Amino acid sequence: MPLTKRALPGNRLLDAMSNHDRQHFLDLCDEVDLALSEVLCEPGERIRHAYFPIDGVISLVAPVDGPGRLEVGLVGHEGMFGTPLVLGVETSPLQALVQGPGASLRMDADLFRRELARSRELQGTLDRYLCVRMAQLARAVACTRFHVVEARLARLLLAAQDRARSRALHVTHEFLAVMLGVRRVGVTKAASALQKRRLIRYTRGDITILDRPGLQSASCECYQVDRDTYARIMSDNPQRPRSRVADVHSAIPT
Repeated sequence: MPLTKRALPGNRLLDAMSNHDRQHFLDLCDEVDLALSEVLCEPGERIRHAYFPIDGVISLVAPVDGPGRLEVGLVGHEGMFGTPLVLGVETSPLQALVQGPGASLRMDADLFRRELARSRELQGTLDRYLCVRMAQLARAVACTRFHVVEARLARLLLAAQDRARSRALHVTHEFLAVMLGVRRVGVTKAASALQKRRLIRYTRGDITILDRPGLQSASCECYQVDRDTYARIMSDNPQRPRSRVADVHSAIPT
């Protein structure tokens, strides 16, 4: 579908580009619908497409000890899936699983690499995004080790809401366990605690965030640190005028 023929909400990485380069890039993309639980890539597989979500949410899951799995990142309209391509690597070390259905821009991997070589602006934007991802991954490791499950669940629900652009989330007990790296009984205790505080409503895999400020208070500091990291690094772009930089900064979900 030609993307010039309908108005789309933005992907923040592409919104950070100049109008000319952004439109050129959009003209080469397809708009696709991400289906819930769709697997976009398995660990060790060749990455066939780069994805720039609009309102879909992609979960990055690491395999652990055979059947074990642990979510190590979320990608929504603030980012992209396919970062190994930026580094010249064709395969993914992670499973890419659609956690929230929605629209995404998609580009063939070979075409994406050609565009990356052509555009210094795109390369600079994605270099900064890689720096964000590395900082957030390091923070996630520390969070998993030192923070209690209830606070980590609050953090993950806030991050998922930011990317889904909705208070209503569909996430199963099983996948919450993958997100948190705990057994299902740990998920039950943490979700029940947040529900008793009337911060969320949780029934049969459907979660509604009732009190976002309260959920932020229940979250560990990692949620705000991740937001601040994104804002600081993605705003540090000497090639872009300040007006565009300010737009990117203010567009981070609240």
